[in-house]
Amino acid sequence: MEDPPGDETPAGPSSAGTAELRASDEALAFMSSIEPAELSRCVFPDCLVTVSEGGRHLGSFSVTVEFGCRAQQPCILLHARSQGAIDHSPCGTTVTAYISAGLEVLEEDYHEYVKLEDHSLDKRCRLVRRDGQMVIDKVTTAGEEVTKASVSYPLSALRGLVTEGSNLLLMRLIALRKKVTDHMTFISFDQGLHIIHSSFRELGVKQMEIEGETVEIFGVQRTIHSLEDGPATWECYFLSDGRLASRGQVGSPVMMRLLQVPAQQGRGFERIPLVWEEDMQMHSKFLDRKEELKADHTSYLRQHPEIRALMSDFLQFLLLRKPDDVFQFARDYFLPFSCQCPPEPSSTSPSL
Repeated sequence: MEDPPGDETPAGPSSAGTAELRASDEALAFMSSIEPAELSRCVFPDCLVTVSEGGRHLGSFSVTVEFGCRAQQPCILLHARSQGAIDHSPCGTTVTAYISAGLEVLEEDYHEYVKLEDHSLDKRCRLVRRDGQMVIDKVTTAGEEVTKASVSYPLSALRGLVTEGSNLLLMRLIALRKKVTDHMTFISFDQGLHIIHSSFRELGVKQMEIEGETVEIFGVQRTIHSLEDGPATWECYFLSDGRLASRGQVGSPVMMRLLQVPAQQGRGFERIPLVWEEDMQMHSKFLDRKEELKADHTSYLRQHPEIRALMSDFLQFLLLRKPDDVFQFARDYFLPFSCQCPPEPSSTSPSL
C-alpha cells in the first residue's frame, strides 16, 4: 500500500499551496455517477502474495469489501491488510475504512509497523468526519519517542478526496468500467497531511500468465503528486471481473501478484483469518461488552461485600501456610462453608 502520512507537523487548511487545490470536474463527475449495481459488483475479497524481483515470497496482501453500516448509515466497509518481512524485519500495514455510496470517506484507520532489531516504528493515522470537518489524528512511535499531530479540513475543501482506503474501491470501479476519463484528478494527502493531487491514467490491456493460464488484464496507473517528496506512481492490473491481478510501485523491487485465477479456486478465494482487534466495528463491540461486564461485576460485588472479606481471609491464610497443593488447601478451607442441608422427610408412609 502507499506510504502513510509521516512525521512532519501538519499544516492547517489555510497553508499556502494546499487549500486552493481541487479535484477536477471529471473526477467529481465520476464519483457522482457511481450506481448501486456497480458497488455490488465490487463486494468480493482479493488475496495476493508479495514477491521480490527474483520471485521470493515476502508476504501477503488482502482486501475485503462488504456492505456495512456506520452510525445507522449504510455504507461500504473496506479492510485491507499487508504483512511480511523485508531484510528479515517484520512489517505490515492495515487499513479499515467506512465509505459512502458516493465514495466519500466517513471514517478511516491506517496502521503501519516495522519491527527492527534495535527499535520499532509504528504509525497510526485516523480520519473521521465531525461537525462539518474532516479531523485527522496521527501518532508516530519510533522506539520510545512518540510524536502526535492533529489537523482538520472543512468538508467543502475535500470534494473528490481519495484516501488509502477509498483508493482501493475506486480502482475496482475503474477496472469494471475499463476506462479512465482524461484529466481525472482527485485530491489526497501527502506525508505532511497537506492537500495534493492524485491523478489516474489508463495503461490499456495486456496479457498475463497465471498458473500456466494466459488471461487478459486491464491496467490503471495512479500518481501521487507530493509537494515535498516528488511524484510517486503505482501501477495496478485487474481481471475482467475487477479482481486485482498485480500491484506495484514504479521503481520498487517488490510486487504483489495473484497466484490463481478465481475459476481455479473452486468456491472462491482462501478464507482470510479474522483479526478482530483491527476491525473497528468488532473492536467497538468488544469495548462496549467489556464495560458492560465490568459494571455488572462491580455492582454485584457492591451488593455482596462479604465476597471481598472472604477472599481476603483466604489469600491471607494461603500466604501464611504456603501449601504445596493449593487446590487441596482451597478445598479444605472452603469445605466448612458448604451448605449442609438435612435430608427431607419422605412423603410416603412406611409399609405396614
